[in-house]
Amino acid sequence: MAANERVAVLGAGSTMGFPMARNIANAGIDTAAWNRSIEKAEPLGEHGVDVIDSPSRCVSSATIVLTMLADGDAVTDVIEPILGVLGDDAIWLQMSTIGEAATERCAELARSHDVTLLDAPVLGTKQPAEDGKLVVLASGSEDLRDRVQPVFDAVGQKTMWVGGNVGDGQRLKMVVNSWVLTVTEGCAETVALAQGVGLDPSLIFEAIDGGTLDLPYLRMKGKAILEHNFEPMFKLALAAKDAGLINESASRHDLDLPLFATIRDQMLKASEEHGDEDMIATWFASAPAGVEA
Repeated sequence: MAANERVAVLGAGSTMGFPMARNIANAGIDTAAWNRSIEKAEPLGEHGVDVIDSPSRCVSSATIVLTMLADGDAVTDVIEPILGVLGDDAIWLQMSTIGEAATERCAELARSHDVTLLDAPVLGTKQPAEDGKLVVLASGSEDLRDRVQPVFDAVGQKTMWVGGNVGDGQRLKMVVNSWVLTVTEGCAETVALAQGVGLDPSLIFEAIDGGTLDLPYLRMKGKAILEHNFEPMFKLALAAKDAGLINESASRHDLDLPLFATIRDQMLKASEEHGDEDMIATWFASAPAGVEA
């Protein structure tokens, strides 16, 4: 990375944004950070990050701006007023999971301000983010690859350049998320079914042990339910948002995918009381009456 590159991370107090900003700084890259709740980002100062209380000031000297925010509205609300501050050669790395429609809005904002946008959502949750083991799904002009690859290397174990069209990364992220959400909701409902018919849910994992259906992820999430451990690796409210993005894309492309509407509804139902807990807390929407969490 060029010695004069400076990365500004917007959303640096989130579960994902905080470790990403820290890992970028730890890689020796000049890093600034902003978060709406600034106190959540302040510990980054111990890692050499310049924590700044204004997004416009945070990006004023940045050559690469990285957004890691909750949803499309949060991204556009933060970025739109400050795009005019960016220099002529600045790159906007949009790494939040925001879906197709919001990415199109971001692309239009970038065009209107002559800012280069790269779409680069990530696969992974809290622990991979902490460990710098995310998978980056980049799309856009590969001519910028040399400039942004050190940032991707700092936060991830692998970078996939999905395509030359901004938004291709978001589309792949949604497709992979569809599988993650299917397994998560399937695990929650399978455990609830076992409990509801009076079986010890641990029998599920004994029955599938060693077979092709014996998924490590299924075991991990099933164990969390059985131990009533809903510490968030990825928040249920965000998983419900992601299910909604899948439904949005299914509608846009005239696809009949009713499973994801059901998953969204179950996750939204459980989110009313458990949205800040891990996404396997979707189990609460299906848990049999009388089963205590």
